[in-house]
Amino acid sequence: MDIKGLDYNTQREQLVLPAYGREIQKMVEHAVGLPTKEERQQCAQTIVGIMERMYPQVRENAEYKQKLWDHLAIMSNFQLDIDYPFDVSDALKIAKRPQPLAYPMADIPVRHYGKMVCQLFEKLKNMPAGEERDELTRMTANQMKRDLLQWGHCSNEDEKIADDLARFTDGVIQIDLHTFKFEKINEREFLSQRTKKKK
Repeated sequence: MDIKGLDYNTQREQLVLPAYGREIQKMVEHAVGLPTKEERQQCAQTIVGIMERMYPQVRENAEYKQKLWDHLAIMSNFQLDIDYPFDVSDALKIAKRPQPLAYPMADIPVRHYGKMVCQLFEKLKNMPAGEERDELTRMTANQMKRDLLQWGHCSNEDEKIADDLARFTDGVIQIDLHTFKFEKINEREFLSQRTKKKK
């Protein structure tokens, strides 16, 4: 459906600083096109005044005026020829987008257990038998149980945890389900916390 005069934001030119909205952006474009420096200067002062009223909380910041003039320079793509009351050369740093952070994509054999539990598997493989390894095994198995509940797997049965623990430690860790005691987890409470987090 094409109605004259009705368009969507997705069809319009992207805003430089969306926080100020399209009307402020139009005002800045208008100021850039004014013929005399005096008119541009007066229009810029008015725009900065409106920007300040839009966000009165910025007054708490010591350099709030500098920030507003920096934003004006950015929105005009540094084309607004006026006498700025502040040095806006640092505004270029604000305008530049930071490089995206590299996401550490580690090789995790089972994502629902996560990287840390997989690191525990490796640690358990190389630990000498004894009380310390037994305690770490207990903690790892209980964390695995919580992870299975957290990610909503149909099966969080003790047999699965014992099998996974043996498989991912290359058979080094074998837990006897007749003697091994898991921590008590109130599944209903645990699952209700999970659904609350999703909301």
